[in-house]
Amino acid sequence: MASAGVAPVDRDGEFATVGRIRDAAIARFARDGFRVGLRTIAADAGVTAGLIVHHFGSKDGLRRACDEQVLAVLRETKAKALTDGSGVTLLAQMAEVERFAPMVQYLLRSLQAGGELAATLIEHMIADAEEYLSAGEAAGVVRPSRDRAARTRYLAYQAAGGMVLWFTLHGAPASADEFSALFRRYLDDLMLPGLELFTEGLLVDRSMLDEYLMYVPDPPSGDADNAAR
Repeated sequence: MASAGVAPVDRDGEFATVGRIRDAAIARFARDGFRVGLRTIAADAGVTAGLIVHHFGSKDGLRRACDEQVLAVLRETKAKALTDGSGVTLLAQMAEVERFAPMVQYLLRSLQAGGELAATLIEHMIADAEEYLSAGEAAGVVRPSRDRAARTRYLAYQAAGGMVLWFTLHGAPASADEFSALFRRYLDDLMLPGLELFTEGLLVDRSMLDEYLMYVPDPPSGDADNAAR
């Protein structure tokens, strides 16, 4: 119970304000990049720049909170798709790609900006990916790997690098609506070949892999060899 004369702290309201600031920052950083000032983000969120500093400490602190939110959504979305196995979840997610567009644009901005925060973001993405790929293995949807960590890092680099290249070549716009449309085009271009490659493979046999495993010293071994037989 609050002391006499002291107003109780509205924790729900405080959490809602923090979330509103963070979401406004994600959208603004996505559109304008990371040079945008706190006053602009504060105006978007309907708060003061001082309140942003109060909750997040600094602009870098705000960006780290944005990173955490983007990673959480990405992790949840990927985990659902990779443990479902039926494709229903994937199709449902594709039907509402506009909902994910601001976070994808934010991620793209971070990768293009580079630096320590971008490197940390990638490492967290890789750690999250290893968890949901492991969950996919446990669900019987994802094939086991001889070296799960190495495979995860390879997939993360391919996905992130491919995304940066595609949007660079297609001139990613700053407008949120235009980016949403371009993001759908990106998925339309890459979804079929990506799913075909992941589900059916590329090479007709494993002779290249077998030769490589004979060539390298101490090749990794594990459930992947058993699953292939």
